[in-house]
Order: sequence, then C-alpha cells, then structure tokens
Amino acid sequence: MNLELRYYGDPILREKCTPVDQFDQRLAEEADAMVETMFRERGIGLAAPQVGMTKRLIVALQMKDAEDVNADPLALVNPVVLERSKSTWEFEEGCLSIPGVVGKVVRAEEAVVRYQDVRGNEHTIKAQGMFARVLLHEIDHLDGRLFVDYLSSAQKSLVKPELKRIAAELAPRR
Repeated sequence: MNLELRYYGDPILREKCTPVDQFDQRLAEEADAMVETMFRERGIGLAAPQVGMTKRLIVALQMKDAEDVNADPLALVNPVVLERSKSTWEFEEGCLSIPGVVGKVVRAEEAVVRYQDVRGNEHTIKAQGMFARVLLHEIDHLDGRLFVDYLSSAQKSLVKPELKRIAAELAPRR
C-alpha cells in the first residue's frame, strides 16, 4: 500500500476524522503503511488525514528526546487525550504536510492518552516530553488542527508566504 502525503491547503487536513469501528486486516495494513510512509518521509509522527484517510488513526515514534529518531513506532486508533499536565514547554515544530515551515509551539509536558491498538484492545499511556508532543500534534490532526494554528500573530505573518506557496504548488497534486 503506497500512501501519498497531503499538503497544507488540502481540505482533508481540516476535517474532523471519524472513529474507527472496524478492526480488521485492512486497518493493520493501513497502520503499517503509515509507519512506512512516516519513515520514508523522515517524520516522527503521521496522522491518517495526512495520507488521505478521514479515520482516527495516528502513528508516532515513542521518543525519549528530540534526538531519539530510532525509537519504536506505535499505532494509536481512536486516541483520546484524558489529561494534559499544567506544566508546558515551548519547542520548534514542523509537519510533513507543511514542508519547510517551522514554528515554536507551547504544549503540555505530559499527556495521558487512551487508545486502541489495531486489534481493538484498549490501552492507556502516559507520555512525557517529545513523545507527548508528537502525540498531541498528531491527535490535533484528527480534529483538523495544524501546528501553525498555535503560532503567534508575528510567527504566522512570517510563514504566511510559504503557506500560500505550499497550498498553491503542493496541495492540488494528488
């Protein structure tokens, strides 16, 4: 299964994804294909809408820190953020669907997330640091939110020309 990235300006990136209710071989194959795509594109996380699917499915590296790019991937189906720590940290984020654009985003240092695996079994995970950031970033995708939505007005004005270029040049391509 060869998945193609969708880019800023593609309407699917702003859609609210629907819960997964069928836990079958196809779902497992889609999750595997998303992991392959994430690695191919040198990402640390990927959400279903970024590859044209409107289901609540993400994959993420279980990173200990920003350099831990060899961490094991995890597929999360129907993830729900149960808790976010009051303590936050700012870090520069990017996104495979918005190539070349980065910006500082404040997110919770820790998050508790409930999810199902590709077989439908329920799990709860407490993520910290980079892993929490990746999960929160990818779960945002499932609700049509992008990291650029969190940027300050000043930051947004700096990246606006590049966002327009991406939308014009990359988004229409399918």
